[in-house]
This record gives sequence, C-alpha cells and structure tokens, in this order.
Amino acid sequence: MANLLITGGAGFIGSHTCLVLLERGHSLVVLDDFSNSHPVALERVASLVGLQGLNAVAPGHWRDPVQGRLSLHRGDIRNPQDLESVLAGIDAVLHFAGLKSVGESVHHPLRYWDVNVSGTRLLLEQMQQHGCRTLVFSSSASIYGTQERVPIPESAPIQPINPYGRTKATVEQLLADLVGSEPGWRVACLRYFNPVGAHASGLIGEDPSGVPNNLFPYISQVASGLRPCLSVYGDDWDTPDGTGVRDYIHVMDLAEGHVAAVEHLISGPDQLLQLNLGSGRGHSVLDLVHAFATVSGRPVPWQVAPRRPGDPAISVADAELAASRLGWRTRRTLEDMCRDGWAWQAANPRGYTDRVRAS
Repeated sequence: MANLLITGGAGFIGSHTCLVLLERGHSLVVLDDFSNSHPVALERVASLVGLQGLNAVAPGHWRDPVQGRLSLHRGDIRNPQDLESVLAGIDAVLHFAGLKSVGESVHHPLRYWDVNVSGTRLLLEQMQQHGCRTLVFSSSASIYGTQERVPIPESAPIQPINPYGRTKATVEQLLADLVGSEPGWRVACLRYFNPVGAHASGLIGEDPSGVPNNLFPYISQVASGLRPCLSVYGDDWDTPDGTGVRDYIHVMDLAEGHVAAVEHLISGPDQLLQLNLGSGRGHSVLDLVHAFATVSGRPVPWQVAPRRPGDPAISVADAELAASRLGWRTRRTLEDMCRDGWAWQAANPRGYTDRVRAS
C-alpha cells in the first residue's frame, strides 16, 4: 500500500476520495487550508473507516496515533514551507486543492490563476525536489468549452470559455511539458464533469461556504428551506427543455475513479493520462430538480434567470477511455445521487457547522 499526499483532502471530492483510499489500505497525509472545507469532514472519514482516538498535535493538525494511516495538516499549496513539511516519504500525490467556481472566476481571474496555476507549479517543484513524480490532477470538463460533438472525447479541442477552465487547461499543458522534460513522471489528468451527491451514510457531503456556486447544493438548500428559490440560468438553450444539460456523476463514483487512477500509475510505467470521468449520460437542470423533489419529497421552487457568462449549453462525457485504461465506470444513478445528497442535507442542514457548535 502507498503513502499518499492529498491536497485539498478535506473538501467535497477530496474527503470522499480519502474515504475510499483508506478503505483500500493506503496511508494518507492531507494538506488543506480550509478555505472552502472543514476538518470535521476528515474526522468523520476517520470514524467511517474505524480510525479512533485522533490526536491534535498543533492548531489545524491532527493524526491517527494508533494505526498511523491518516494525518491532517493545515497549510497552503502556495507556501513552500507547508509543502516541505508534508512531502517526505510520499509515493504519490492526489491534487484537489484549488478554486472551482466558473462564475467567480469570471469576476476574480487573478485569484484563480494564483491558486490554481501558481499553486500547482509550486507543488510540482516541491514534488520534484522530493523525488516524488506520481500525480493525479483534479482537472475539469470545463477545458472543452462549447463543443459540436457530444459526448465529448478526450481528443476534442481544448477551448475553455471561462477563466476557471483556462487555469485547468494551463495546468494540463504544464504537466505535459513536465512529463516530456524528464523521465520518471507518471501523471493522470482527470477531467470530471459534474460531481454531485454524498456518501450514503449522510456523514460527509458538500458543504460550500456561503451561497453555493454549484447547482446541486443549491437545490439541496432550497429543498430544506434554507433558501427560497433556485435560479435556473437560461431556459432558451438548444436542449430538449431549454435548460442546460450536464453529465452528473456521483461523488463516490468519482472517488473510485481517483483510486483506480493512482493505483494504475503506481503500478505502471512513465505515462501521461488524460481521461474523462463522467457517466456518458446527460440530464438537464430541470431533470435534476424534478428528480431531487421526487426523492426528497420536498418542493424545489425555481425561476428563470439570465444565462451566466461562460456556460455551455451541453456538456456530456465520452468516458470509454477511462473504462479501457482503468477498468472504471460509473455505477450510481441520478436517483442515487439525489437520495444520498438529500440524506447528507437532511442530517446536516448547515453542513459541518452544527457539529462544530455542539462540540
């Protein structure tokens, strides 16, 4: 089993991936600045896999003292000292840390380039210095922009239409340049489509800071009564019901894809993989709204708002390459996504905040 560094491991996708990695027997060092995450997520992950008696070793730092398989460190990928403190003895890195809102990136591009591009460059420099050359990178389908061919294959033109997508495309190019510059690098760029849902236990899920930037947590908060109404950005797209069509993927399927990728890299030769992670099926915004209302038994009021800049009409994956290279496919349905997402929302109406106040 491997010793892995997980950047952004307390976040939505990172925490679910940590759970599956621990279940597979790997040992994890998590680095997170908690800007859009909470350490309670990792405490719950530890509980789900039977790691007890976590010891705080410093503010924002704790470890599992019994089995020594999980430690959490508060730090920033843009700080070389923070990276230096966690890279010793690491076999591979799963890199989730970054900013991820399309709309926010349009208004704050400098921040996105600083965190997503500059932060990744510093991470790669530190990995190189520590002799660690195995990386799974959290990329995005946003690098494709608007495509005529759907489902979208990995060979599609890279033509992002928003700053967020451009930062992801830039990091992919940086990784390609790095792999071509020296031997020993094993890299997988995982281009995911639209992660939603939560762990079936309801103990971990998506807990955005402030107003959610993504559709699924906003729907969840409307269904629970925390927000009055969902804004549907455009009903005049060239789609069956006029609303945007996306390839929604259960976060647990996505987590399993990351595990398949890192295990493939560790056991394989030098390589650069660029893989879509998606279901290959498209659902409209209103499909998701209606499915969530049915599963939760709660109304989800919605109203039409103007289109957002940087949004494509349709984004659906061709995921056959991931199936052939990793042996991975999605297993969970849209109803599973809604059911598990609602279990998380119902049990944690204010995310991890209630747990913090009660402790």
